[in-house]
Amino acid sequence: MSIGPVMVDLQGLELQPEERELLQHPAVGGVILFSRNYESPQQLLALSEAIHGLRRPPLLIAVDQEGGRVQRFRDDFVRLPPAGRFGELYDSDRVRALKLAQAAGWLMASEVLSVGVDLSFAPVLDLDLGVSAVIGDRAFHRRPEVVAELAQAWQRGMHEAGMASVGKHFPGHGGVAPDSHHELPQDDRSLADLELADLIPFERLVPNGLNGVMVAHVLYPQLDRQPAGFSQRWLGGVLRQSLGFQGAVFSDDLSMGGAAWAGDYPQRATAALEAGCDMVLVCNQPERAAEVVESLAGYHEPAAQLRLARMHGSRFPERAELLASQRWRAVTAALESCESERWLDMDLE
Repeated sequence: MSIGPVMVDLQGLELQPEERELLQHPAVGGVILFSRNYESPQQLLALSEAIHGLRRPPLLIAVDQEGGRVQRFRDDFVRLPPAGRFGELYDSDRVRALKLAQAAGWLMASEVLSVGVDLSFAPVLDLDLGVSAVIGDRAFHRRPEVVAELAQAWQRGMHEAGMASVGKHFPGHGGVAPDSHHELPQDDRSLADLELADLIPFERLVPNGLNGVMVAHVLYPQLDRQPAGFSQRWLGGVLRQSLGFQGAVFSDDLSMGGAAWAGDYPQRATAALEAGCDMVLVCNQPERAAEVVESLAGYHEPAAQLRLARMHGSRFPERAELLASQRWRAVTAALESCESERWLDMDLE
């Protein structure tokens, strides 16, 4: 069985019979986990093993573990600072900020992999332009060159741990005030303006190992009448052709208000896949997710399946060994004390 084009969520701490059945549908390719799915590392590892054990190749398991406001696994995990904290450090000491960002990317990925989860949708490549409250300090910095540098350092840490990277939210969510969870934001800037700002982090990371991209539910009317996540011009033209991206493309959650533009849930999924997404996410709407899965029963895209297969974790460390390692202790201490300068002399290698 191949990896299907739909990523769904779960209701609780363990698989329910109806969820087991859904996850074995050929149109399903992954599971995204939320805080409601987490009680302890032991419970989460058992859940991951149950999901991975359902079929071959195994389903992808993903989470949003950015740090700051967006960290789904908290108790018994290191509390990660928001990305903007690394940008603040960069302004005072570039070299040390990059070193800490790489260490944090390694630690985040290592902890997530240690509970059997394949990937975190990170790093955030949006700019903190002082416009979008939903982005804000989830972004590394206001300057695109700094975002690119810090995100690349974070990505190096992820790769070192054995996790693929997913940059979000292409082509940039930082220039709009409305929250795409509730409505469709519109960014009236031209492509030329975006190329001088929001697109720079994507342009820099694509040739440097970026494995995946998550697309924003944002409309850029000067380029296309379709929002980016449903736009062949954005995904096929700008992302694939102009930037040369060869990795996996994920939609943002089709349950968000910004996706309602495309119609009912099966119509949203079809539009996103036809535009160039490899996998679509349907979260917090189990009945609608089932509708999407059934509507795509005959869907087959071999190139997308190959790209998605590369997103699995390549190493899953034993959690006890990870937490006992000298590097984990050093990085944890550095992150906990990064409000001061005690971390500056710590060995994070």
